[in-house]
Amino acid sequence: MIAEHVNPTRMELTRLKRRLITARRGHKLLKDKRDEMMKQFLDVVRENRALRERVEASLSEVYGSFLVASAVMSGQVLEQSLMFPKRRVEVDIKTKNIMSVNVPVFETRGTDTDLYAYGFYGTSRELDAAVDRINGLLPALLSLAEKEKSAQLLAAEIEKTRRRVNALEYVMIPRFEEKIRFIKMKLDENERSATTRLMKVKDLMLKQRMQQPSN
Repeated sequence: MIAEHVNPTRMELTRLKRRLITARRGHKLLKDKRDEMMKQFLDVVRENRALRERVEASLSEVYGSFLVASAVMSGQVLEQSLMFPKRRVEVDIKTKNIMSVNVPVFETRGTDTDLYAYGFYGTSRELDAAVDRINGLLPALLSLAEKEKSAQLLAAEIEKTRRRVNALEYVMIPRFEEKIRFIKMKLDENERSATTRLMKVKDLMLKQRMQQPSN
């Protein structure tokens, strides 16, 4: 019971009122943060969905080109053509801040060497098209990875903030309010008891005066 854990004094009442004000202010700030993060999250999800659709459509074209190339070329020649790529790409991972959440930003640095690691004799133009398309698709793939990781991080932070908001709204703030009501009730009871005792003392003193013999 609350009565077992609360000291019903005016000093404790003042302290609890201050904590209640702080909890309400924190609750509002966290709700605002949660709502803004939800907007950012939905924007990222929409961008991610649109980008994924474009990437999947492009990958289907790449797979189609590789399928045609494998049909017109021998498997051995196809494997040898792609075994030792010339171009090298390095990915730098940086971060940017979205509502106190650090999300990744991928930047690429590549060599300017020839894209095709094979001679054109004995290979098909479908293979050239597939290699060209997969090379042009790299920035979109990295961007898709950025969006999906950002969505995951934002979702985790939103869930964490939601738990804090609920803890304040349904646990801490009601607990403070209940303790404050309890202390006020006890203080009112004490004040009424003190008033009653004072009135009894006055009545007793008045009776004693009236019983004293007059000179």
